Amino acid sequence: MPMGHTATQQAGSGGLKATEHRLANGLRVVLSEDHLTPVAAVCLWYDVGSRHEVKGRTGLAHLFEHLMFQGSAQVTGNGHFELVQGAGGSLNGTTSFERTNYFETMPAHQVELALWLEADRMGSLLTALDEESLENQRDVVKNERRQRYDNVPYGTAFEKLVSMAYPEGHPYHHTPIGSMADLDAASLEDAREFFRTYYAPNNAVLSIVGDIDPEQTLAWVEKYFGSIPSHDGKRPPRDGTLPEVIGGQLREVVEEEVPARALMAAYRLPHDGTREADAADLALTVLGGGESSRLHNRLVRRDRTAVAAGFGLLRLSGAPSLGWLDVKTSGGVEVPAIETAVDEELARFAEEGPTPQEMERAQAQIEREWLDRLATVGGRADELCRYAVLFGDPQLALTAVERVLDITAEEVRAVAAARLRPDNRAVLVYEPVQGDEDAADTAETDAEGEAAQ
Repeated sequence: MPMGHTATQQAGSGGLKATEHRLANGLRVVLSEDHLTPVAAVCLWYDVGSRHEVKGRTGLAHLFEHLMFQGSAQVTGNGHFELVQGAGGSLNGTTSFERTNYFETMPAHQVELALWLEADRMGSLLTALDEESLENQRDVVKNERRQRYDNVPYGTAFEKLVSMAYPEGHPYHHTPIGSMADLDAASLEDAREFFRTYYAPNNAVLSIVGDIDPEQTLAWVEKYFGSIPSHDGKRPPRDGTLPEVIGGQLREVVEEEVPARALMAAYRLPHDGTREADAADLALTVLGGGESSRLHNRLVRRDRTAVAAGFGLLRLSGAPSLGWLDVKTSGGVEVPAIETAVDEELARFAEEGPTPQEMERAQAQIEREWLDRLATVGGRADELCRYAVLFGDPQLALTAVERVLDITAEEVRAVAAARLRPDNRAVLVYEPVQGDEDAADTAETDAEGEAAQ
């Protein structure tokens, strides 16, 4: 049976609790029993993301997310999807800078199936990984890049801002999607080595949440995962430390076929897991979190210079987090007018801080989002894995909102004054241009007009 066991019920967790276990091979297991509905979620986080990649081999973490659905020793082809969906479940996987996760939500009586499927690909994917599956998924990922990044309005904005905010050579300089050239360069042996290095039980956290029998569930986990050997060859991610502020404004003007001018910016903010990050989250919520926010009220409602204005936090634990500003202009409004108004609002906020009403509203908004995540078995399983992988303690997921509610208005003002400054941001300015087809139509119309005269 699994080795090691702890159980706690944290204050402020709303009655939720989680138990932790560890197998002899190093796999961490977190259980959260909840019999409200007859469903259960299985979530598996591997401690590998794009920050673990090296120059020339970007995109491997995301490519491997796709390869994990291409079959293993006992499950061929598209069988993982077919078996889960045939049992009435849903599933997916995602990749970020800091982790790769896989998850299923199942009818409660089908939890064993999800555990068997995850264990089979963790333990035996290499037996099914060949050139054909690699080429197939390489093309899928390249097409995903075209559809989600290269061929949509503003699609490369995030990639551009990340590369500006994190300098060349930094582990967060590139986004998880990777580059076309690096995807083409990835070999079958690169993929096999990546799997051997990172897809080991001692580099993973498994959470099972919902209508489960803990003793039976642990027996299944031991049965299917216990014989998978650990691996000690993992290389730690490169140091993501950077100065607290960029030290100057980085700026790029992008001329593309976009529907409207836009101002986007990334501010360097405190690492996730700190009081300062929670304070920054509250600051951005007051400034740009929804239709009651300051920037929406100023730019969209009052000045009517923008059709949308938002400000949100990308929490990162291994590098400075990013404050993401996104404003789309209205009509013929020029970006400098928007930028002036934004800087006025940020400067005023840095001096005065949030009002009591704004603090209450922002804290309530973040609390609601936290409750929404924990209310579903899938959301709770993901949060338990997140805090286990990134911060070493899944129990922190159950009390995260208490730490946000403990932040003071002065802390919110202070982090805004220190970080939301012009010398601490990377800026993208989008200027629309006519496409070739539109330009040709215009030229043809002009020519016809001239001929008619």
